[in-house]
Amino acid sequence: MEDGLLNEMESRTRLHPHSHMLSGSLQGKFLEMISRLVNPSYILEIGTFLGYSALCLAKGLKSGGELHTLENDEESAAIARENFKNSNTGNKIILHIGNALELLNQFDKPWDLVFLDADKTGYINYYEALVPKLRSGGLILADNVLFHGQVLEQTVKGKSAKAIQDFNDRVLADQRVEKIMLTLRDGLYLIRKK
Repeated sequence: MEDGLLNEMESRTRLHPHSHMLSGSLQGKFLEMISRLVNPSYILEIGTFLGYSALCLAKGLKSGGELHTLENDEESAAIARENFKNSNTGNKIILHIGNALELLNQFDKPWDLVFLDADKTGYINYYEALVPKLRSGGLILADNVLFHGQVLEQTVKGKSAKAIQDFNDRVLADQRVEKIMLTLRDGLYLIRKK
């Protein structure tokens, strides 16, 4: 049932004005695989959009595990909530609506796995708030770190592209973590806390 729902979500999202924000089947399978390998108790997702990536990540949760997902846009959150209701794993997903940084500071969970896919100008602030809350050995997957190839240009232009380049530089210099950038889709940074 879950894969059928994901296929349906992908088809419906093609009509959405921000359809490019959907993780899609390739990245979704990668997220599912990482989650199954980690077998987390606590997953955090920053940037729910319509819930596709949350449903993929939830497949790897331990029995009794929780996925907390944060979304600032109420319209997207309402669609995500419906998608969670129609899934097998929606009962493990807790959707929070509001400012991600404010919400993040309210949590006191030892995150095993984090998927960061929200406003690009907030990545550094999210990252700095997340690393202390991540358990040793925990993972952060940061999406869009190639930002449509714009971070590879001689002069990086645009507010979001510059913010992603600053984030990439910050992670690269951070001795608290091990990291590798993957060229999957629009770039994923796989970051492991030491």
